[in-house]
Amino acid sequence: MHDVIVLYNHPSDPEAFDAHYRDVHVPLVHKLPLLQEFTYGHVDRDNHDSGYYLMARLSYASAADCAESMASDAGKASVADLANFAEAGVTLLNVARAN
Repeated sequence: MHDVIVLYNHPSDPEAFDAHYRDVHVPLVHKLPLLQEFTYGHVDRDNHDSGYYLMARLSYASAADCAESMASDAGKASVADLANFAEAGVTLLNVARAN
């Protein structure tokens, strides 16, 4: 298994970020070929203020599947969309799961 973890920094306008993420970005992500699972949620800043606002996890059967998915038209569109709402920046982690 292979995961892509996306950590979004805290945006200047959380309401606009959430609206775009929910209404535009999530539908783009759901079009990614070979994607097995997609989950996301807001970081609990009350118990751990890491500076991150939202975390997403995209799961694939393998790193090769992930690379193929991201190279697709849907992958390029989802990556290009980051410029439309993630002005505070993102951190991407590629994680090979041990299990």
